[in-house]
Amino acid sequence: MKTKILITGALGTVGRGLTDELRKRGHQVIGCDLYHSFDEHGFSLRSDLPDPAYARCDVSDFRQIERVVQELGPFEYVYHCAAEFGRWNGEDFYEALWRSNAVGTKNIIRLQERLKFRLIFFSSSEVYGDWPELMVEGVMDENEIKQLNDYAMTKWVGEMQIRNSAYQYGTETVIVRLFNTYGPGEYYSPYRSVNCRFLYCALHGYPWVVFRGHYRTSTYLGDTVRTLANIVERFKAGEVYNIGGNEYHSIEELSNIILNVTGADPGLVEYRDSEILTTLVKKVDISKSVQDLDHTCTYDLKTGIGLTVDWMRDAYRDSLCQRQAWLSRPARTPIRA
Repeated sequence: MKTKILITGALGTVGRGLTDELRKRGHQVIGCDLYHSFDEHGFSLRSDLPDPAYARCDVSDFRQIERVVQELGPFEYVYHCAAEFGRWNGEDFYEALWRSNAVGTKNIIRLQERLKFRLIFFSSSEVYGDWPELMVEGVMDENEIKQLNDYAMTKWVGEMQIRNSAYQYGTETVIVRLFNTYGPGEYYSPYRSVNCRFLYCALHGYPWVVFRGHYRTSTYLGDTVRTLANIVERFKAGEVYNIGGNEYHSIEELSNIILNVTGADPGLVEYRDSEILTTLVKKVDISKSVQDLDHTCTYDLKTGIGLTVDWMRDAYRDSLCQRQAWLSRPARTPIRA
């Protein structure tokens, strides 16, 4: 059945993949994000395209998100992906972090209370904070967790806002906690996933830092978006799901796989002690998302990294060629007076 769905943060890594997946399944998907786009709806002027599928919107501005929902809705489901991502991004741009992640989420909830759409809220594995054991969804309800950074705090605030709204107004929401998602479609910035940053550096011959003692599970992007799309068909209000990989690895092991797959110089890697205000161990229990959402881990880490390398080489072909040309340039003869 064709369903009308809004995706906030639709131009982000997960948002783009989720938009494509849902459209392949026949759903009508409208996206919104911070930037102008060729397929954009014109609010105060005539749209040039007959059926625009995107709107510029900052979710932290209630007027803007309300306009999207009123003019392009009604929506049966809203995937709220829009957020400032990552702990160091949250430190460097904390004003935007709190506006987007806390105020923006509250704006979405206020509209949900009025219009009764079903919401899928994107939380993060960061909310498990200093929890040292297996990360099961119920940990947060049974233990006092110390949040380790502002990004984690904002995501936990969002979860509490949602629970309060469900209790007070009967809103229906599913919360998903994503674990280190990577893969084709994730473009580099210094604030992206560790997988993306290491790969970009390896391909370009730039050095990178590995912090010892940290363990993660990495989730292939295609697996994440397929599971997220399944929520529309298997929606259970009030549920929380971990969406992660099934291969537990250290950051050192990840770095070694990237060295092996890319053929980069091992001398590019610098090793340091563990990073402050960062969870040491993230071992995730994904059994609930496997059972309820048919979550499937398609590739092992080495295969997934290999597929991501192939995509990244193509995506950055020009910059890689320029980098190679610069490295192989002939030495200049000094000019003597």
